[in-house]
Amino acid sequence: MTSRAVPSNVPTESAINARLPGAYFYDCYAITVPNTSGTPLWVNCLMTLRDKVVRLVGLKDFGGLGELDPSKPESAYAPGDRVGIFTLISNTDNEALLGNSDKHLDVVLSVFRHPPCSNGVRSISITTGVHVHNLLGRVYMLPVTPLHKLIVPAVINRVLTEPNAV
Repeated sequence: MTSRAVPSNVPTESAINARLPGAYFYDCYAITVPNTSGTPLWVNCLMTLRDKVVRLVGLKDFGGLGELDPSKPESAYAPGDRVGIFTLISNTDNEALLGNSDKHLDVVLSVFRHPPCSNGVRSISITTGVHVHNLLGRVYMLPVTPLHKLIVPAVINRVLTEPNAV
């Protein structure tokens, strides 16, 4: 049986809960996973298109989701380091909080590792919270919200279908 990313409640133990009140948008997906991941090509293409378009209205170019250093151990990351398109906010044994801020919105992402089950299987929850600052943020979120609901499960599901892809 293959696990798939499914919509989930935000883990009650997650530090992102303190950042969700008043969020314009948030969601959470959970999956049972191995310890590797990759980004689907179509997601990287959408991010490249996003960066080209948003530069026209003065927003930041964040780069690609898959721009990670696979040789860097988890413990070597410190708050303020870039992790793909995000900046690391905090990193604990069970959760990494990452985020980005721009003039139109703030995004915070939680990657939360649940304790292993009795059979040793572990799952993760990915929660995204968005706070918009202005009309540009609300307009930006019009196409992003439905795409986000496709992109996040696709990235998470890719963990299982192509675990060594980056």
